[in-house]
Amino acid sequence: MPTPPTFDDVRAAAERIRGHAHRTPVLTSRRIDAATGARLFFKCENFQRMGAFKFRGAFNALSRFDEDQRRSGVVTYSSGNHAQGIALAANILGIPATILMPDDAPESKVAATLGYGASVVRFDRYTEDREEIGRALAADKGLTLVPPYDHPDIIAGQGTATMELLEQAGELDVLFVCLGGGGLLSGAALAARALSPSCRVVGVEPEAGDDGVRSLRTGSIVHIDTPVTIADGAQTQHLGVLPFEIIRRDVDEIVTASDAELVAAMRVFASTMKIVVEPTGCLAFAAVRRLAPELAGQRVGVIVSGGNVDLDRFAALVAG
Repeated sequence: MPTPPTFDDVRAAAERIRGHAHRTPVLTSRRIDAATGARLFFKCENFQRMGAFKFRGAFNALSRFDEDQRRSGVVTYSSGNHAQGIALAANILGIPATILMPDDAPESKVAATLGYGASVVRFDRYTEDREEIGRALAADKGLTLVPPYDHPDIIAGQGTATMELLEQAGELDVLFVCLGGGGLLSGAALAARALSPSCRVVGVEPEAGDDGVRSLRTGSIVHIDTPVTIADGAQTQHLGVLPFEIIRRDVDEIVTASDAELVAAMRVFASTMKIVVEPTGCLAFAAVRRLAPELAGQRVGVIVSGGNVDLDRFAALVAG
């Protein structure tokens, strides 16, 4: 197992992705500030290439491939956003890509992954082990496996979103980050500790999948069954080994958000800020809304991780 990345790796990743990844905007809302009593800064990765922060880590990782790896190709597994990030990065860099996607992945994410030129292999996320299938494909076909979060280059790339947020908004009192496997949260923690040392870092995961809460509490990685939640990007069964090393050292707290709270956050994003955010991308803001009394008067960063959601599903969720 490689060693966890450092903030120096995040800075190096920022240079590699420069000119390829978007420097996404940081949006604010006086109405939301008034409702929460805090000053909120939304880092809008729903405006990132392919619609989510995942492009950052994917491009950083693939850009470090040697010639043999580029020629042979990459394989990964993902419910959608990492799939699209790897597919797009591979397309840009001329690398063949094979993506394992669950049968119930949003069709818009499957279509986008195919549209970027990747080959898609489907599997049942509730009965099959995607990590085992991925390792077998890599061994059989000589591909390089780049998992969604348990990889130093992925973590470093994801950390660039928080690095940019702190450059754009200045130091923060607290930062809320969505949590699935831990790539985004661990990268965010590296950047926050370096650039805003007094900032509290809070991870937010689905209420149905509280393995992160339990892992941080017990000091070891807790494995769970695939959680049933509308936050499809956070339906992970456990944290990654590398992310967890960083999380238990640098993250102050992990909390959860219910599906109902995610839907409510989606409605606020759509009605007040006029932006489309997928359920997983609402995790951080959902927690901020619930914890608002504790955040009064503080400068609060919110990572909006992505906006890839089928429009029919989005409309059905926000219509309630």
